[in-house]
Amino acid sequence: MGSTSGDLIIAGWVLMAVYVAVTLFFVIRGALKVKTIDDYTVGNVNFPPWTIGFALAASMTSAATFVINPGLVANFGISAFISYGLVYPAAAMVSLVVLTIGFRKFGSSVKAGTLAQWMGKRYESKGYELFFAFLSLLLLTFVVYVLISIIVFIFGYMMFGGANSMVYTNTVQAIIMLVVAFIMLGSGYHYFNDGIGGFIDKLGNIDTQLVGVYNDSSFLFRDFFEIFIAQIVIGIAIVCQPHIITKSLLIKDPKGVKSYLISGVIAQSIFFLVVFVGLYARLQFPDLTFYGNPLKNDGIIPAYVVSVFPVFVSLIVVLGLISAGISTLEGLVQSLSTTITQDLIKPLYFEKVAKKDPTPGQLMIINKVVIAVLAFVAIWMSYDQLVNPKLSVAIFAQNGVYAYFSAAFVPIIFGMFVKGVKTSTVVTSSVVAVIVHFSMYYGKLTVPFTVATGENPGVAAAVAIMISVVVGFVIHFVGGAKK
Repeated sequence: MGSTSGDLIIAGWVLMAVYVAVTLFFVIRGALKVKTIDDYTVGNVNFPPWTIGFALAASMTSAATFVINPGLVANFGISAFISYGLVYPAAAMVSLVVLTIGFRKFGSSVKAGTLAQWMGKRYESKGYELFFAFLSLLLLTFVVYVLISIIVFIFGYMMFGGANSMVYTNTVQAIIMLVVAFIMLGSGYHYFNDGIGGFIDKLGNIDTQLVGVYNDSSFLFRDFFEIFIAQIVIGIAIVCQPHIITKSLLIKDPKGVKSYLISGVIAQSIFFLVVFVGLYARLQFPDLTFYGNPLKNDGIIPAYVVSVFPVFVSLIVVLGLISAGISTLEGLVQSLSTTITQDLIKPLYFEKVAKKDPTPGQLMIINKVVIAVLAFVAIWMSYDQLVNPKLSVAIFAQNGVYAYFSAAFVPIIFGMFVKGVKTSTVVTSSVVAVIVHFSMYYGKLTVPFTVATGENPGVAAAVAIMISVVVGFVIHFVGGAKK
């Protein structure tokens, strides 16, 4: 039985009011303990490791996971599910476990609060730290997933709460998202009345390309390179984002890392599986229309929710979808604002111009101003992309974010596993990664042995990462290790 729009609107406002009240309660609770920018960055509350693991999973799960990627699965079928629901998640979870241990060990020892600081201290280069601080501005492209009203709300309360509040709110969001994930995954059980074979037959009757391992009608899932190679590389490298890999620095006791990773990986794996709901949606809307109106990619899952669930369940699901967008944005605001404040404004203004150390109060005020400016930029970008998207706002968002972690991959990997790396080696690799990524994407350059082009941001980033890794190893072994 579907939900009526009137019922949804009234009940929705009530539920959102409760959600806002609960969020503000935890924000205030965390903000009361924030006295310095360091408290804001890595927190000063000894949270149970499992809650930080949930916060990690919530931060990694954006609206793309719950709304946009399932829409792509609805459009392109099994090929998209293999790519987004199996290959990419497997690579990302293995990478998360491996990289977290090494990153946290060094980050805690040198008191690094941001990814840019980790880079600067690991390679003993203020210039390289500054480079990554500027590069982090690319992460702003990711906020196009979120509605403008939500941006104002989140940026507003993130001025005060920081890491303390974020762990509280992300944990609540993760619990809501887990409930919603199970509801959505169970919503299409009736499509399996004739078994898995019957389910696949139903999809094949709509379009035979929906049941193929590859889908020629897509520019994202056409062959082995796009679905497997590119997604493995992206899955491994995507962990190299500040709001993801720095979560481990919130754990005060090293013994808690195991619990943190177990809870985070389990929750995140369940979230990744939600893309399968896209197949339910395609069976619900065989011609991808809703009441005669064509469905855009990013509107498929919202339409599915409204048409399939009763009012109360619809509201819970919608709250979960909103939580997915909010949780990632919180992490981005927290990591990006502290990076700009500590790694850009502090060295460029206070150390170079004012030639004095800022007071803790000054840094906190500057951080709030930075968040306000970021909010205006985010609103402008969100409006533009929501009005003029290319297939999905995901493509725009991926372009900037993928460029960032393409540049971060080699220095993080080399910093953990290769001894005696020269700063010039990782600097060159990072610059090469950025140049290759944007050249591939904007030039729509082709890749040998595949029909894939740089028009697919995942392909552009995968090629950029692979070339930067080769460049890094060649320079390291030809030029020699640091003595």
